[in-house]
Amino acid sequence: MRDPVFVIHGVANRDRDEFAAAVSALAAGAGVDMVPVHWGDLGAQDQYIDAVLPSPRADTDTLRGGEAPRPVPVEPFTAAAVAAGPVPEEQQLSEIDAAVRTCLEAEAEDGPDEELRDAGRRPLDPDEILAHVREAWADTEWLRHTADEVLLRETGRALARSLLDEADSDSDVGLRGQGDPGDGRLRALVRRRLTDLDRVAGAAVQAVGARLNHAMRSRFGPGTTRFLGDVLVYQRRQEAIHARVRQVIDEVCPDLGRGPDRPVRVVAHSLGGVIAVDMATSAEPLWTDSLVTFGSQAAFFHVCDPRGGQLAPYAGGPPVRLPASLNRWTNLWEPLDVLAFAASKVFRLHDGTAPVDLPVDHPASIGVWTHSAYWRLPSVASVIGEVMRRPARTD
Repeated sequence: MRDPVFVIHGVANRDRDEFAAAVSALAAGAGVDMVPVHWGDLGAQDQYIDAVLPSPRADTDTLRGGEAPRPVPVEPFTAAAVAAGPVPEEQQLSEIDAAVRTCLEAEAEDGPDEELRDAGRRPLDPDEILAHVREAWADTEWLRHTADEVLLRETGRALARSLLDEADSDSDVGLRGQGDPGDGRLRALVRRRLTDLDRVAGAAVQAVGARLNHAMRSRFGPGTTRFLGDVLVYQRRQEAIHARVRQVIDEVCPDLGRGPDRPVRVVAHSLGGVIAVDMATSAEPLWTDSLVTFGSQAAFFHVCDPRGGQLAPYAGGPPVRLPASLNRWTNLWEPLDVLAFAASKVFRLHDGTAPVDLPVDHPASIGVWTHSAYWRLPSVASVIGEVMRRPARTD
């Protein structure tokens, strides 16, 4: 009877029993005996993440003492615009122009008393309004960044309604009067109202953005800490995590992995694959006959930060030669998994052959977040079973 396959998990695995259940299901699908290697308790701490999340509430003392400083436009509003490129000003102004004209036309047809009320007064000219908007548009801090048609139309409508109300409230020299002061007042009012609407848009976006930011980080902060934090913690606690893997193997048999005569077989997910490759290629290696990784980043890590041990840095030319202590390597990747990387371009096994990079099918049922889906894919269990049932390779 062959020795069991040791399974090393990746990031964000805190529940030992849940991991053991996943390994049990994978073992049943692969048809080989497996032993779970749990190291999640050595990973990043996340219980205090709330202490570093900023609060979205305003500083009431600052507001009470005077007007708060005008905010500088920030990411929540402009991120989409930056991604999409510059927003054509003519496109923005055409939306505002259409809304202003529609509002003025509707007001002109509003009732039978309008002709008597407006007798002797010229109507507001949408061309004049747009000319003043065009002049002031570059000075807006928020509105000039948006391509949102609804927001632009509502801005034009609110501007027109404000000007209409102002015109009807002044019986001496109204905006629709015949004297010269009308045009100067119209220009000043357009600028003032546009500035007000710009500040309202900015305040609304910042309020929503701050709440969304806080809610997202409060809800997903612990998960993000576990996910990214485990990668950071591994760099510092590598020795302790390797010792945990060694401890689990020793509990099965202290001779396993100590030399080429009794190599181990390993299955590893995500960061677990990095751990497995690091151990198999260290100065005092874990001798590994067959390694299957899935959704893993061993090659990515080595390209970014050479791993040391028996591995030379990758210089962009010939692949890095792996030592004999890593005998055989199959690397599975799922097409939508952004955290899965190829190994065959960066590494060569000690006999000159490349690790096997093997894509796995993407069932529609697993959705778009596929990094944790490997455990449930029958094709993954099938490949693991096939690889692990092969006889140990001898040279």
